[in-house]
Amino acid sequence: MIKISSESTNEIILIKQIVQLALEKKARQVVSLDLRGLSSVTDHYIICSGDSEPQVKAIADNIRDKMSEQLFHQEGYGKLKWVLLDYVNLIVHIFRLEERSYYNLEKLWADAPLTEYFDDNIKKENI
Repeated sequence: MIKISSESTNEIILIKQIVQLALEKKARQVVSLDLRGLSSVTDHYIICSGDSEPQVKAIADNIRDKMSEQLFHQEGYGKLKWVLLDYVNLIVHIFRLEERSYYNLEKLWADAPLTEYFDDNIKKENI
């Protein structure tokens, strides 16, 4: 039997909560990267995209307003091209499509296990 630590369980709950909140606002290309062992900055990234600045704002607002966890820091909210929401062990990146393509965090962290999420709550792991 595999035993999951409470910290891992809490992180899984937070990831699912953020993914659901992003999908509620029709976020596109929602993925999470498991950075444990690869980064000393955080354990997980959640990355998603919006088609427009109002949609990026709506996704960020929905996550900030409804998260059970306290937001530690945010960046980029004024310009709405790339909004970063820092929950310490989990950082959310909300991009406009053009900026996401340009910065390509998935390629930068290609060694990290990736999980992709879809609107119907089905996920496909390790893409």
